[in-house]
Amino acid sequence: MSRFPADSVGLVSPQRQTFTEPLQLACGRTLPEYELVYETYGQLNASRSNAVLVCHALSGHHHAAGYHSEDERKPGWWDACIGPGKPIDTNRFFVVSLNNLGGCHGSTGPLSIDPQTGKTWGGNFPMIVVEDWVNSQAQLADHLDIDCWAAVVGGSLGGMQALQWAIHYPDRVRHCVAIATASKLSAQNIAFNEVARQAIITDPDFHGGDYAAFGVIPKRGLGLARMVGHITYLSDDAMGKKFGRELRTERLNYDISSVEFQVESYLRYQGQEFSERFDANTYLLMTKALDYYDPAQAHGDDLAKALAPVTARCMVMSFTTDWRFPPARSRELANALMAARKNVSYLEIEAAQGHDAFLLPIPRYVEALASYMNCIEVDA
Repeated sequence: MSRFPADSVGLVSPQRQTFTEPLQLACGRTLPEYELVYETYGQLNASRSNAVLVCHALSGHHHAAGYHSEDERKPGWWDACIGPGKPIDTNRFFVVSLNNLGGCHGSTGPLSIDPQTGKTWGGNFPMIVVEDWVNSQAQLADHLDIDCWAAVVGGSLGGMQALQWAIHYPDRVRHCVAIATASKLSAQNIAFNEVARQAIITDPDFHGGDYAAFGVIPKRGLGLARMVGHITYLSDDAMGKKFGRELRTERLNYDISSVEFQVESYLRYQGQEFSERFDANTYLLMTKALDYYDPAQAHGDDLAKALAPVTARCMVMSFTTDWRFPPARSRELANALMAARKNVSYLEIEAAQGHDAFLLPIPRYVEALASYMNCIEVDA
């Protein structure tokens, strides 16, 4: 008997696909060839009408659901929402989740070998933007013989990809589900990303992004970047309830370097753990991709005009305490879709967890996502 829950997709194995057709990037450079690592859950039906693409956020990857081994302690990052009977029901849908280009979990990125030099790309890896990811995902869809996604779903940076799919490939997506996202970052969001990047770039072990050649990694800078980011993912209420001003020592030590408050210990742990599993160059690329995304820019900052090609039905969801991607930004997107006379639904969910709420099994959120996904028609 399997030790996995009945609503889990169980054991899964990543797949890898090599693409030899050059990919022209928005930055003007070209990837001569590239690999994408991905996972699939459920079965593709005979008409190939039940495929759902799940797009990951900044630090995400292809492992969205299930387990890689019997001993794996934690399932994929969105296991709460993907599986038999879950909102993205693998009894109905064939789900595809990939690690984006520039990532550090197997797809071609800064840790990969540059075929022209025989060395790791490092800091010389091309700048990647949301549009490039969507174009590469379209190549993966072609490989899987999927002409049209039943839905493209994503939260945060993943929501930007879902939106870009609806704009750039309107004939290839029937439903766009954009969660805790925005059509562009605010100045404050860009500022947070810049602080994080400076923490990495100014680390003495960064070496212009070529730290692998020196046998080091900029752990301190990457850890600090994660600490800054993690603060923005949680709401003030969530931090207060989780840590308050609780001490981890019996009394104040009156020492600058001491870790006295529980929240200090938590942030340092998050930074240390992240610096050991993520790549600094990837972090830089992902934050820049966030900063650059702005589909309205080419249309005189008129978002409704940018959304004119959309034919998909759209679902936009936000969370009340998310101050990284606040509800006002989701309403802005929903209003622009309405102004463009598109079919859109909007839901603002009461949740105390901040931006991270989109990753969590919050009952109202899970029920709402399930309700929407259940309305998507697929052939038997």
